[in-house]
Amino acid sequence: MDKYGSHAAFYKYKTSTGRSLPLFYIYDSYLTPAESWANLLTPSGSHSLRNTAYDAVFIALLVEEGHKHDILSAGYDGMYTYFASNGFSFGSSHQNWKAIKTFCDSNNLMFIPSVGPGYIDTSIRPWNNHNTRNRVNGKYYETALQAALMVRPEIVSITSFNEWHEGTQIEKAVPKKTLTRLYLDYLPHQPNMYLELTRRWAEHFSKEKEQWLM
Repeated sequence: MDKYGSHAAFYKYKTSTGRSLPLFYIYDSYLTPAESWANLLTPSGSHSLRNTAYDAVFIALLVEEGHKHDILSAGYDGMYTYFASNGFSFGSSHQNWKAIKTFCDSNNLMFIPSVGPGYIDTSIRPWNNHNTRNRVNGKYYETALQAALMVRPEIVSITSFNEWHEGTQIEKAVPKKTLTRLYLDYLPHQPNMYLELTRRWAEHFSKEKEQWLM
């Protein structure tokens, strides 16, 4: 924040109180005890960041159902689900998003569902093929986006832009093969297929949000 905080490209989120604050996603946040986070993230914490120059919107990773209570007591501002494989964890299972959103709404927390275009990481985790999720020519991505919008979130996060080794990339892709790897492409569709889908759904999301606020 010292180095980049004033840069135009440094993302700031406008809170309900009108403040513009940086937004941080904390991956594997559950590995640190809630009491330790509370020292930083609650107003009365021993090293509280609240109402200091380093205050921000802090979003924790929800993996298991029980984590939501830890996230609340830790002083986080919300939770996200990260994993692009529907069914991999409690948090990443679309069927649980409604209940998570209800919990967040009743505790003044943000819920940020994470969507992805598919998942395949067997090039780096050969044993993990049960978590592979076929893209189905864009249908998997659209199903995830639809599920996210159903719970009327403030933000939807996308996993990922270019994480090729987990097969979640949405950036432009053309057929490519090396001695050790076959890169998955989007044929018979255009190289920018997933960017176009993302644009279309982002516009749809913006219009939907306007309706929710009316």
